[in-house]
Amino acid sequence: MKELNLQTGRLGEKIARKFLEKKGYKILEQNYRTKFAEIDLVAKQGKELVFVEVRTKRGEMFGTPEESLDKRKLRKLWWNANSYTSRIRWQGPYRVDAVCIVLKQDNSTQRINHYENIV
Repeated sequence: MKELNLQTGRLGEKIARKFLEKKGYKILEQNYRTKFAEIDLVAKQGKELVFVEVRTKRGEMFGTPEESLDKRKLRKLWWNANSYTSRIRWQGPYRVDAVCIVLKQDNSTQRINHYENIV
């Protein structure tokens, strides 16, 4: 089961990356590790640095990907963003986004939602 979750997560990140690139985002890093956790995608949109959390689920029988973004997770995402920006001495604006993806059984995308500035 854990391996299937890892595969689902990797596939979701790949889908999110393509989705954001089509929207004009420039992906700078993927799966960047901080001392707190991992940042799925670090991107740039114009002059703004964007930290993207990707949540992927197969179907929605056991909840939506959005429901897994609880206060604890959001706080961790903000810490990660702050850690990254201080490490690279970023002076410009930045935000945390989420891309939530639901997959069909055949791994095709059932839906994809992009939420900007979630923290």
